[in-house]
Amino acid sequence: MITEKKQSRAKALLRIFKEAKPIWGWLALSCFLCLLSIVFTVVSPKMLGNLVQLLYDFWAGDLVTDDFAGMILSGIIPLAVIYLLLSLVRLCNMYLLNNVVSRYFTCNIRIRISEKIKHLPVKFVDCTPVGEILRRMTDDVSHMGTSIHTMIETLSTGFLQILVITVVMFFEDWRLSVAVLVITPISVYLSSKISAMSEKYFHEMFTESGKLNSIVEESYTNYATTKAYNWETETLRRHEEINIRQRNAEYKATFISSAVRPCITFTNSLAYIAVNLLGGWLILNEGVSVGTIVTIVLFAKQIAAPLEQIAEGLGDVQRAITSSERVFALLDLEEEKTDDKSFGNEPVLGDVKFENVDFSYDESKPLIKDLNLDIKHGQNVAIVGPTGAGKTTIVNLLMRFYDSQSGKITIDGHDIAEISREEVRGLFGMVLQDTWLFGGTVAENIAYGKPDATRAEIITACDEAYCDHFIRTLPQGYDTVIGDDTTNISGGQKQLLTIARALLANHRLLILDEATSNVDTRTEILIQKAMDKLMAGKTCFVIAHRLSTIVDSDLILVINDGKIVETGRHDELLAQKGFYYEIYNSQYAV
Repeated sequence: MITEKKQSRAKALLRIFKEAKPIWGWLALSCFLCLLSIVFTVVSPKMLGNLVQLLYDFWAGDLVTDDFAGMILSGIIPLAVIYLLLSLVRLCNMYLLNNVVSRYFTCNIRIRISEKIKHLPVKFVDCTPVGEILRRMTDDVSHMGTSIHTMIETLSTGFLQILVITVVMFFEDWRLSVAVLVITPISVYLSSKISAMSEKYFHEMFTESGKLNSIVEESYTNYATTKAYNWETETLRRHEEINIRQRNAEYKATFISSAVRPCITFTNSLAYIAVNLLGGWLILNEGVSVGTIVTIVLFAKQIAAPLEQIAEGLGDVQRAITSSERVFALLDLEEEKTDDKSFGNEPVLGDVKFENVDFSYDESKPLIKDLNLDIKHGQNVAIVGPTGAGKTTIVNLLMRFYDSQSGKITIDGHDIAEISREEVRGLFGMVLQDTWLFGGTVAENIAYGKPDATRAEIITACDEAYCDHFIRTLPQGYDTVIGDDTTNISGGQKQLLTIARALLANHRLLILDEATSNVDTRTEILIQKAMDKLMAGKTCFVIAHRLSTIVDSDLILVINDGKIVETGRHDELLAQKGFYYEIYNSQYAV
């Protein structure tokens, strides 16, 4: 599982900003547009105040002119132009942030997560629910993209706008400015405290949401099994339990973060009332101009807007911080060690040796203990034993899905722990008990291990795997689109396709993990013949529960509790009347 690291708000935001390095140029352009909008926002109240003062002077008789309409028009037109430019600048900035900055930022993060997963050990995928990974890659990354938008347009612009308005107001009248600003620190303090209270609920909400995604993914992936066992009610109950926890956490987080804006609106309303009352008194008793009062009143109204935006933005930022902790926890996971050594230009024969190998998935529960094997190239080695004895684990170690805790595994004398995983895995062809087909044509699925294969090579491999006939009965033959969830072909036919895939790849070493488990007895005999031709001259590891499939193996390894308890050919092991003899009789004794 992935463990998140708690971090301060400043460190989290700084990390998000560093992750946005590829789009710093766009961010700079967005900041410039924000500065333009602030300039237009500050200029417009002053122009409107002057226009109101002009009207007041004309109404009071202090202004005598024959072209009053022209004077008014000369004030309205520039003001209209300023508001038009302000709208255009905000529109451009909104488009830039939504369609360029946020989109490219989230795209880059998702690409990094995809690349990260490629370099994580198989253990990560084995232990982490798919829904949890998808939740971090989709919703959490989207929240981080929103945070970039919020930090630039709402928080940074809002604070800068408040600062500029404050300076301009003091130039207009310091007394009215103090009345406006005396309550501002209270608003900022309250909004910061309230938004911080929502952090733990956002974290709980995202955690439960990941579990919810996992339940949904499991339900639809295993839909047939759920229906077969009448498990719908239990699945619904589990879904409701998690959904209720997620809903409660989201309710609390949303309620607390939503309380910030009304709080700021209330405090700003008090400031607005104070400015109007004090302004009226200053007009009557101090002779302050009406235009100045109107300008300050407009500024007081304008200073409320960024405060409310900041209040709302703090909730978004808190949500983004929680999401970023989950995303960065994934990005900061330790990757598999990259090995640069190679087998060299010499052809790989396929001699495999295990030397004093110890391994366990859980350190408290040892599985493989002091395993020693010496397999020569071209040998057909069968591995048998009870469930949980360690048969598949040997395959995992050979393929470097996992690395042993001690000892070493060599191929042609080369320690595979020092060879790149890609090169080691490139030596093996695999046919597993659990078939996997991706969404694509039959031909594309068979050519999965050899993308440059010709159609003739694909057909030859299918013919050897005895699946050419049924493929030609499909609606579009080899061009029929199938997938892992395809229902128009049987489980046995899917297995045949994966066997054809291994035949086509033609690797030096083969791993067959219950490769014929999903086919009928007649087909099993035919496939066994094809396998005999395929395995000629190759080192083969065959994991089998049905002992009839490995009676002709060159060597049979009998494993129990992570140790090799018996070795030999089929007849030799039966003659010993040991553990293998017991297993064989349990299957075939009358």
